Amino acid sequence: MLQKHSEGKTVNYIRPEINAMRGYVPGEQPKAGEAVKLNTNENPYRASEKVYAAIRKVADEGLSRYPDPIADSFRKAAAQRYGVPQGCILCGNGSDDLLTILTRTFISSGEILRLPCPSYILYQSLAEIQGAKSETVFFNNDWSLPNSFCAASSAGTLKLAFLPNPNSPSGTVLPKERVLQIAEQLPCPLVVDEAYADFAEDNCISLLEQTDKIIICRTLSKSFSLAGLRFGFLFAAPKYVEAMLKVKDSYNCDSLSIAAAIAAIQDTDWQQDNRSKIIAARSVLVNRMRELGFTVPDSQANFTWNTRNDMPVKPIYEYLKQHGYLVRYMNYADWGDGLRISAGTPEQTSECLSLIEKAVLRTAR
Repeated sequence: MLQKHSEGKTVNYIRPEINAMRGYVPGEQPKAGEAVKLNTNENPYRASEKVYAAIRKVADEGLSRYPDPIADSFRKAAAQRYGVPQGCILCGNGSDDLLTILTRTFISSGEILRLPCPSYILYQSLAEIQGAKSETVFFNNDWSLPNSFCAASSAGTLKLAFLPNPNSPSGTVLPKERVLQIAEQLPCPLVVDEAYADFAEDNCISLLEQTDKIIICRTLSKSFSLAGLRFGFLFAAPKYVEAMLKVKDSYNCDSLSIAAAIAAIQDTDWQQDNRSKIIAARSVLVNRMRELGFTVPDSQANFTWNTRNDMPVKPIYEYLKQHGYLVRYMNYADWGDGLRISAGTPEQTSECLSLIEKAVLRTAR
């Protein structure tokens, strides 16, 4: 905000980095019932009933006391579930909170955060807030990463690298052998953002035993149907966890979310059933979109990335929106645009594909 001093001079008190940045823009969030949301990779199914029971139990006991500041009960449960030492786990208010903590812990003003492109657009905003520089390396056409992603920066001090795996918007994965190779070659820690890893064939948790340069972020938003709860966790070497504990907010996870998170990760039967349904919907999306003429890479997330060269795709997005279906239209500079479509219920997926077929015929005229 601009303020005028008594002598009439205008002063801008906001940091120049904040004034200059565009800021992260989330996907459209209509009011409930206004549209079918296949645009923000939410899970279309209700979370485990054990989660709701855990929330009710904590609420009935009362909320007058502060929660455990490090969510130790969840750390203990996660250590048992994932086979990672308890001291290697940090909890956050969603994985975005953890990405913010990581950026604040490792990167000073003027230093460099490395990102692949196209990928999660929040990463760049985190660097800008910190007054740091973001350095992007484009994926190859087959969604592999060139060796330049591993190199030291010629523009300054490279302090941290983010790697979403599976990637968004493509849904593609790098094999964990390649992830380990990248981590070993980088002159800084590598954050592997595994927000969608529960839908993939493999993950990178086993790499934690081979190097302390890898940090893995997880979330309950996608594969546990808890995007509205806001709970995430990461795995890292204890020395990194101890440093991040100094940076995080005092009570960044509330009592309700901690209890719900424990119940969620312990209900493995629910998660496996949910995973199967999402993967089935994803397969339908991939196959039918290819039949309709789109280029769709093999996805291991809960969404697909759909592009084409013979017609613009933005009118298709607009047609879907007019008919009550939201997908994500994304346009990356120096790369191109496409539609990212989240896996929905069988009915949602079928109706969305029918609308897309109509839109393609309409756009092709």
